[in-house]
Amino acid sequence: MSIHLDSNLTAALALLVASLWATQATAQISAVAPVKPVAPAAVADTAPPPYRSALEDYQRYTEEKTVNWKEANDATARIGGWREYAKEASQTQVPEGAAKLDSGATPAKP
Repeated sequence: MSIHLDSNLTAALALLVASLWATQATAQISAVAPVKPVAPAAVADTAPPPYRSALEDYQRYTEEKTVNWKEANDATARIGGWREYAKEASQTQVPEGAAKLDSGATPAKP
């Protein structure tokens, strides 16, 4: 089955396709934000940050001393087992160095 189009219809269809293509092309171009040039004087006025090596705080690997697994299991059983560890983990942690209030003291207002 073949489709025969009138020459006027073919020209109209070609014009429609071309206009849609042109609209799409300009829409893509206008979507790009214009780039503002940077003034060379503004770049020259800022000093680079001081150099800091990524290895500055490097700490060498030190092998930790391990304990006998049987002794570790026995110590865990004496403490109360995994339930005791779970209880400790669920308690609110107070940061070290935080001021402890006496029972009669009121907290300071900021």
